[in-house]
Amino acid sequence: MSTLRAKIISLLVGAILVVVALATGLTFLMLELERPRFADGADADAAQIGLILGRQGTLPSGAPVAEIGLQPRPAEGRLLHRMTGELRAALSRHHLPADAVVTRPPDSPWPVASIALPGGAGVLVTPLAMPPPVPDMSAALIGWILLVSAGTTAVVVTAVYRLTQPLALVQRSLADIGPHGELPLLAETGAAEVRATARAINLLSSRLKTAMESRMRLVAAAGHDLRTPMTRMRLRAEFLNEPDREKFLADLDELDRIADSAIRLVREEIAEEGRDPVRLDILLREVVAELCELQLDVALTAVEPAEVDIKPLALKRALRNLVINAATHGRGATVSLAAKHGAVAIRIVDRGPGIPEAMLQRAFEPFFRVDPARSAGQGAGLGLAIAKEIIQRNSGLLTLTNAPTGGLVQTIELPAARG
Repeated sequence: MSTLRAKIISLLVGAILVVVALATGLTFLMLELERPRFADGADADAAQIGLILGRQGTLPSGAPVAEIGLQPRPAEGRLLHRMTGELRAALSRHHLPADAVVTRPPDSPWPVASIALPGGAGVLVTPLAMPPPVPDMSAALIGWILLVSAGTTAVVVTAVYRLTQPLALVQRSLADIGPHGELPLLAETGAAEVRATARAINLLSSRLKTAMESRMRLVAAAGHDLRTPMTRMRLRAEFLNEPDREKFLADLDELDRIADSAIRLVREEIAEEGRDPVRLDILLREVVAELCELQLDVALTAVEPAEVDIKPLALKRALRNLVINAATHGRGATVSLAAKHGAVAIRIVDRGPGIPEAMLQRAFEPFFRVDPARSAGQGAGLGLAIAKEIIQRNSGLLTLTNAPTGGLVQTIELPAARG
């Protein structure tokens, strides 16, 4: 019910049904108000019966019901309970014999009253002056409402689906944007509006892809072009005095790391490495073992066997980057791996001061430094951005949270391989 198409359908169907319900209710209310009620004519019938009794049971000629008058038994037919009760109440008010029943003979549309005469003199059978109550129309009303509801819903759904096809196409296209930021290519078929929308989306996708590739090439070219002047500057730095030379070379090293990180980020953006089923627990053990050989404070805790479909080289670079970040800036790191419900979760927990909550969302921005919340260190500020890019390209999710006891928790969630 969250889509625009569903909301439009609900609004139109609801509005039409409300109008139909109000009109139907008003119509039946007017019919009910105009409908003659037997109780309104019961007193007149009682008075008529009193006159008839005074004339010894004779009735006017031309009566519409056969076998009227004084009979040995009540008239046959279906007993009308409500009319019987109302007639008895009216007879009591007129101080007349109240032992009466109202029936409807099978050969007459008019109800007939049968009044037992005092002393066992017989039963007076006489037609009543009022027609029987109108039959119950609740079934017809329910059928009317159901028919109107079904017809209205069918017409509205068909119309809205035709009118909102371009909007639904745009919605599906935006929902299908892949981790590379590319829009899917749409078939330019169907109605004129749908073809025009698909053509516009395809053109937008092509232009976006061209613009992104152009900017990636620009960043890569800038990174490569920086290498030549930095090499010349290194040569010139050899002729500087010792204190100045060390500072100058340190600045050049930082520039070199920035250029190298930018180039690696571009490579991750355009990399087309294939995916393979990989035992993630084995890959994680290899990363931790390599970093321990580099004398980094890294420990592997609980590790469960898990297999994922990933780009192994790229994901290994991302894991190494995140663990190094935790070990160097977070004063040591512990790594764990858990698998449940078709997903795999890697937790990298450090012992540092963490990151202020207001800065957590900005930690993935390129060249963003989290100092002074974390210890100052060397780096270009692209480590988290590159790692997040790699993990997203492996259909995963990287999140940062602060542990309740202190330290930063880096969580990587990946879908498990289908067996």
